[in-house]
Amino acid sequence: MSPVQSLSRGLGLASLVVALDQLTKWLILTHVMQPPRVIEVTPFFNLVMTWNRGVSFGMFNGDSPYNAWVLPLVAMVIAVVLVVWLARSTHPLMSWGLGLIIGGAIGNLIDRLRFGAVADFLDVHAAGWHWPAFNVADAAITIGVVVLIGDSLFDSATHRKRNQMASKEAGE
Repeated sequence: MSPVQSLSRGLGLASLVVALDQLTKWLILTHVMQPPRVIEVTPFFNLVMTWNRGVSFGMFNGDSPYNAWVLPLVAMVIAVVLVVWLARSTHPLMSWGLGLIIGGAIGNLIDRLRFGAVADFLDVHAAGWHWPAFNVADAAITIGVVVLIGDSLFDSATHRKRNQMASKEAGE
């Protein structure tokens, strides 16, 4: 895959993630959580309404004035670095993984800029233990990281072999 194709596919997926993330947040904020409450969907899954002013799993979730400008700035820098990485990528799985992460980062960045916090509403629980609430953007970031790790662990050997064979053929 050429870098242009990789960039196109990755940014297309990122756009889809942002749209789905923002649509679900809009529905939750304007229709489902009016008034805010806990909605039991299954015995292990609820819809809730929480605001995360910090980072993953609620770390640094305080009213620090630094959170209002430092976290969005960090998210922007990360998104730009990932887009540059995506633009250089020629590997399909890598472009999918990066697209998911970029879309998730931008989805949560939009929340930070609009509300000063990220809207989280998906609550998974078992035996009285609750996973921190999350959203579509968070899920996309997690899946994207898993795809990148899987690509680096399992597909890189195949990719290296292809490159070595192509180099040998070019040299002959």
